[in-house]
Amino acid sequence: MAEQKEEAWDIEITARDTLFDLKLKDVWHYRDLLVLLVRRDFVSFYKQTILGPLWFIIQPLFTTIIYTFVFGNLASIPTDGLPQPLFYIAGITSWNYFADCLTKTSTVFTTNSALFGKVYFPRLIVPLSIVVSNLIRFGIQMLLFLLMMAIYWFKGANFHPNAWLGLFPLLLLLMALLGLGLGMIFSAMTTKYRDLSFLLLFGIQLMMYLTTVIYPLSVVETKYPSYKWLVEYNPMTSIIEAFRYGFLGQGTFTMLSLGITSVITLMTLLIGIIIFNRVERTFIDTV
Repeated sequence: MAEQKEEAWDIEITARDTLFDLKLKDVWHYRDLLVLLVRRDFVSFYKQTILGPLWFIIQPLFTTIIYTFVFGNLASIPTDGLPQPLFYIAGITSWNYFADCLTKTSTVFTTNSALFGKVYFPRLIVPLSIVVSNLIRFGIQMLLFLLMMAIYWFKGANFHPNAWLGLFPLLLLLMALLGLGLGMIFSAMTTKYRDLSFLLLFGIQLMMYLTTVIYPLSVVETKYPSYKWLVEYNPMTSIIEAFRYGFLGQGTFTMLSLGITSVITLMTLLIGIIIFNRVERTFIDTV
């Protein structure tokens, strides 16, 4: 009797998955869907706006002006000798990308419940599309930051880009993965407790003040040493300090602190994916 030829299936449905089945292979098979969702997010969000992508520039520009006036002039917070607008926009650009990835990912289940209930695809595609689509906004804001660097460079401002610029891809990856991991953890909890989405928005604002967005780490070390640990243990602090040091030549970071941030980020991402994959099986009954 001839042996039967083994059939190849596009999708295999099994009764149970292991805890560490991250379904990354399924995500790769649906990479075309990822591109479509990124395009959808960008077009749908700005389709009926007057200024469109110009909002990407207006928001950090006005925030920088307000921070310069309030924290730089009124509060007289030092900026490590850097021009105040450059100091603030460096922190704002980095923080905005992380915060956007976190807040938008945290509501994935509630905002996409209709889509999830109609057709199968790896649900992890949706939070990934948010992180990728936010890269467009981050890229435009980076161009604004580089333009301001060029303007101050021609004015003779005292800042010095250096070889640590090579860490930029790593810093960008850490911001994306940290926001993705935390966002997926919160997205699992918001399926049952909707109030957490409002609490998260409030918490993000408070967390920014525990990050070196509006002040350098050197100020905390010299003036408030007893509170240094609160700022240093924030994973975004070492990322922003390294970002400033690479582009502007001023910042307080070590490879050890960046390594600890990398470990925290990977652990957060792993926990986030596991929780996300567990919740997506039954969330439709609670949303």
